[in-house]
Amino acid sequence: MSHLVRDWMSSPVVVIDADSSVSYAMTLMRRRHIHSLVVVLKDNHTTIYGIVTTTDIRDKIIAASRNPAETTVREIMTTPVHVARPDWTLVECSRKMQEKNVHHLPVVDDQNELIGMITATDLFMAAEEIGWVTDKESKKTG
Repeated sequence: MSHLVRDWMSSPVVVIDADSSVSYAMTLMRRRHIHSLVVVLKDNHTTIYGIVTTTDIRDKIIAASRNPAETTVREIMTTPVHVARPDWTLVECSRKMQEKNVHHLPVVDDQNELIGMITATDLFMAAEEIGWVTDKESKKTG
């Protein structure tokens, strides 16, 4: 079995409009059993991605005593986000998550189009299901 991001990412990605309420984001995450939503922003002819996570909601809504119905995703999202590439090994992906202290990475192709989402949970499942290998071993089998 492959040790590449493309084989463990989730697709399609659940996206949300930046002007949606945080209440709507919370409902969407709960109903989809996910912990993050990608926000797609257009800046002239460039696509920029943002993300809103359950951690953002915990820290910026609940702990701050803000009303999620009166707060937009734009107000609490992180942007721009770090992204992963589908041809990265899971080891490369794990290192990037560790370096950036994140648990979710949108996956984009060479044209910067959103094609998936890889999470720390996906890495955990891969390690449990296929075992773990070093980066060198992964490139041999990938």
